[in-house]
Amino acid sequence: MKMLDKELATELLHKNMQNMNLRRHCYAVGKVLRALRSYYVSQGVGVGSLSGEEWEIIGILHDSDWELTNNTPEKHTLMLLDWLKEYEVPEELLDVFRSHNTKVTKLRDPQTLLEWTLECADELTGFIVAVALIRPSKKLSDVDVASVLKKFKQKEFARAVHREQIIQCVEKLNIPVEKFVEITLLAMQEESDLLGL
Repeated sequence: MKMLDKELATELLHKNMQNMNLRRHCYAVGKVLRALRSYYVSQGVGVGSLSGEEWEIIGILHDSDWELTNNTPEKHTLMLLDWLKEYEVPEELLDVFRSHNTKVTKLRDPQTLLEWTLECADELTGFIVAVALIRPSKKLSDVDVASVLKKFKQKEFARAVHREQIIQCVEKLNIPVEKFVEITLLAMQEESDLLGL
């Protein structure tokens, strides 16, 4: 049984997800999770036993079954967990997937810092993409924290984004919304080529 690494995770994503925008969402969440882990470490916050690469793997895979389950949301993450039986995967990592989509699956409520980080960052990456796409250049480099926060207050903008999920960063991660946006945006800007923005 192979140990799950970033290369295998990316292969698994590509095998099961053909939509390039959905893939880019997964890449973005991976890069953001890795950046947030680095931020926690710099602040002296305990991050658990998983490495930076493993945090990134979680982002890469968190929605990898979405293309196959979007019409049956109750199967989202269950299909992924089934795929992962073929690999050697730390239990702490599997727990993160159990906590993702828990409003539907009821497998596990988010408990750890990592689980809450995915919960908050997942929606924010999509929101930042939406802000970039209304720029004439459609480039992440033309987005700043202020423009994200301004759009955040406009309820009619990117209406599908669950803002309450994002602002849990204050209570669950002890990070102010502005700082959370800053870290997320910077991580995405550094990977703009990968994200096609």
